[in-house]
Amino acid sequence: MSSLQLALAVVGALVLVAMFAYNTWQTRRSGVRRPSPRPEPVAPVEPTLDGPAAPDEPERLEPVLDVPALVAAVPPRRPGPRLDPLVDAIATLPAESRLSGDSVLAHLPPTRRAGSKPFLIEGLNDATGEWEAPQHGHLYRELQAGVLMASRTGPLNEIEYSEFVQKVQAFADALGVAVDFPDMLEVVAQARELDQFASQHDAQLACRLQARGAAWSVAYIQQHAARHGFVPGVVPGRLVLPGSEEGAPPVLILQFDSQAVFADDPNAAAVRDVTLAFDVPQTPAAEQPFEAWQRSAEALAADMDAIVVDDAGRLLTAQAFAAIGAELDKLYQALEARGLPAGSAAARRLFS
Repeated sequence: MSSLQLALAVVGALVLVAMFAYNTWQTRRSGVRRPSPRPEPVAPVEPTLDGPAAPDEPERLEPVLDVPALVAAVPPRRPGPRLDPLVDAIATLPAESRLSGDSVLAHLPPTRRAGSKPFLIEGLNDATGEWEAPQHGHLYRELQAGVLMASRTGPLNEIEYSEFVQKVQAFADALGVAVDFPDMLEVVAQARELDQFASQHDAQLACRLQARGAAWSVAYIQQHAARHGFVPGVVPGRLVLPGSEEGAPPVLILQFDSQAVFADDPNAAAVRDVTLAFDVPQTPAAEQPFEAWQRSAEALAADMDAIVVDDAGRLLTAQAFAAIGAELDKLYQALEARGLPAGSAAARRLFS
């Protein structure tokens, strides 16, 4: 074989190797990213009564229940909703004599909704002097019922208010007490004004993470999200960053196509786009949701080889995040000035 033939053979072999490497890279790039394998679990060691462990055995420790640590790990429970004249139209039910909690509970309306609006009934506790949801074994000097004047479904209308009046009147009649309702026209006008304010100060911030190269499997998304504090939500295709209070809405929501969850092989389902969002009026500023939103978006994008864009597909830079943060501060101030700070019980009911 001449030197020319040998050179051509070497060049041909190099071309084949390059083509193979390129095809392999393209296949990996267009494939689905899967989670990294988990480390092998360490086999548990049964405690024995035959003296100390051998030198090559792990040290055996007695199990200890760390009560303070467990208590510290349980987030405080958020109190239930309460009536607030800022968002509720309230009817009063004065009582000539003390009412037992058992009697009040026995005569509560079977459903406490007037159309799309919820309503609450509270009692003035005779012992504590505090308003509370009726409870067995307590005595009440007075009752009050209130219907939410606005929500994300719109303002309270005349039909809904009439339904509220009908249900509360039947409740009062069953207990043998009088009831004093606010004027319907005034309530409806106040509800419309409140709804207008809410619609002008409602915000749900969202950004999207789009895969640069290979798509993601569901398990891949879950693995990386878990590293940043996200846990599975109730809705398929949703991961949440919990708040500091039990029962409170999540600080952040990471959501993707739920159909990928129900695929025959979720690890093979290709997901190229996830949404990271938070509900501004529902989340206290003290939880620093905006900072968590930006930080999580940037960290997940780096980990998952993604870009961060807005709903229109525009790249979200550090400057863009800063501009959004400045506008968000104005919104927080407006809610605070109205007496409805973000994350407060009244704000969560209004923006629901």
